[in-house]
Amino acid sequence: MEKEKNRHSFSGSIGFVLAAAGSAVGLGNIWRFPYLAAKDGGGLFLVIYLILALTFGFALLTTEIAIGRKTKQSPLTAYGKLKEKWKFLGVLACLVPVIIMPYYCVIGGWVVKYFLAYLAGDGGSAAADGYFTGYITGTVEPLVFMIVFLLIVAVIIFRGVNHGIESFSKILMPLLLLMVVGIAVFSLTISATDEAGVTRTGLEGFFIYVIPSFEGLTLKGFFTVLLDAMGQLFFSLSVAMGIMITYGSYVKDDENLVRSINQIEIFDTAVAFLAGVMIIPAVFTFMGREGMEASGPSLMFVSLPKVFSSMGKIGNLIGALFFAMVLFAALTSAVSIMEAVVSSFMDQFHMSRVKATVLETVIALAGGILVCLGYNKLYFDIELPNGAHAQILDIMDYISNNCLMPLVAIGTCILIGWVVKPGTIIDEAEKTGCRFGRKQLYIIMIRYVAPVLLLILLLKSIGILTII
Repeated sequence: MEKEKNRHSFSGSIGFVLAAAGSAVGLGNIWRFPYLAAKDGGGLFLVIYLILALTFGFALLTTEIAIGRKTKQSPLTAYGKLKEKWKFLGVLACLVPVIIMPYYCVIGGWVVKYFLAYLAGDGGSAAADGYFTGYITGTVEPLVFMIVFLLIVAVIIFRGVNHGIESFSKILMPLLLLMVVGIAVFSLTISATDEAGVTRTGLEGFFIYVIPSFEGLTLKGFFTVLLDAMGQLFFSLSVAMGIMITYGSYVKDDENLVRSINQIEIFDTAVAFLAGVMIIPAVFTFMGREGMEASGPSLMFVSLPKVFSSMGKIGNLIGALFFAMVLFAALTSAVSIMEAVVSSFMDQFHMSRVKATVLETVIALAGGILVCLGYNKLYFDIELPNGAHAQILDIMDYISNNCLMPLVAIGTCILIGWVVKPGTIIDEAEKTGCRFGRKQLYIIMIRYVAPVLLLILLLKSIGILTII
């Protein structure tokens, strides 16, 4: 009990909301959301995503934050405190950030590399064919930038909840939002004429993004969009990876939890939408519809540098601002991922923050080195159960995102919906006297709808369900 009293906490709701939103606004939002929106019919994906965010996402987000505040524990120990026999779910929830952290730092290192390239005025080189492949298959440079990114995150975690995570989020998140809005507005104002004399504008790209397209839509296609949007919510809301349980454990008992959760939902959805406004109109303007089909690393590190190069003299400045913004987003997310692990070590093994941070840094460093070497000395190519070709980074991503995260979310729904009952979460949300407005919706989602949707997502992710 004494340990819980001494547990650090956010100084107020603003610190918590910004930290939680910073966790949500990461690389998944910036490179995955725009690609899925472009692939899945623009506005149709947006509408489905918004509906899911306000129902499915809301239920998972509320559950994890409330579990954290109720137990005052990190994921590794929180589930066991709710129900002793469910400790195993805490182990799975903690494994997710342990697996994600190494490869996230590698990708963070890629962002550092590109940011420095644009800062030095070398955007032309970054846009050249083979630049990205040449960089990631190198032996020294990717390791150096991965270590730089990891050490920045470790220093923030070392400083603790108030002086580290909260102070960092209060500075970086407003800056990030300002840059996102600025680049999005700029993206809407640009135009370009291609070699065939066809002029395209950012505004045209924007309408492709926001107006629903039902052309050729089948029932199978609709389910694909639904599952894509649901999978994206894991990245967007940082659920099923122990982060929101950790951050929830730092929320004071007198804070209005319902209001904070609503603010996180709004902040995250707005930034996810603006990420699309930043990227889709610009890529459409300079590369047409086919350019919008680029996904993952190829969108950010291959397609966008070509877009910046096509902008002329201002391209270096826009590129530098863009990658600065991406770096901020990557850092805020990486901080939350590492904190989920560090906090778990502290609660389970009664370590000091310094020892737990050093241990997780060593684990992430070892994993990060393996991921970097996976593009050169340890390179191989295997086919995953879902048909995708993969090497080390892809395998880690597949295990954490396609297998463990849906399992953790399903387990959480069963535990809360049927074992300890939804009233446990509802009482926690309402204990300051605030009204839990979506109470009935929450009960239906956590007991019935969410587990079914999650099971379908899991079966599809691991390649068992192929008809959707």
